Amino acid sequence: MRNISDSEIFNCKKCGDCCKGYGGTYVTPEEIIAIADYINIKPEEFVEKYCQMSGSKPVLGQKKNGFCIFWDDLCTIHIVKPAMCRSWPFIRSVLFDVTNWYIMASMCPGMRTDVPASLIANCIRQKFSGNGFK
Repeated sequence: MRNISDSEIFNCKKCGDCCKGYGGTYVTPEEIIAIADYINIKPEEFVEKYCQMSGSKPVLGQKKNGFCIFWDDLCTIHIVKPAMCRSWPFIRSVLFDVTNWYIMASMCPGMRTDVPASLIANCIRQKFSGNGFK
């Protein structure tokens, strides 16, 4: 089977659709510290002011329009954005069911859907095994 690169199946259009709703973006303790430092507040204040809780885990808050609280025509914390955002759309759920790629692509104009599922799965598998994704 031939390999396909991530740039062959995804080209970010900077539309922000991935920053809108869809269950929230979890932030780790390390990410909380990095973002809080970046916006010059204490981590506790960051969680209180910019996060919502999903069970016991903090997720980035959303504006009334459904977009991430840090979306303003571009990501305002891009340099320190969470791993969940950095890895989009190369996420683990696609490895469990490649149909997830096509579902996500219905909301993301940068994702190709004219590529065989086996190539998409292989590309994502390589990203997880070779680039340190967790």
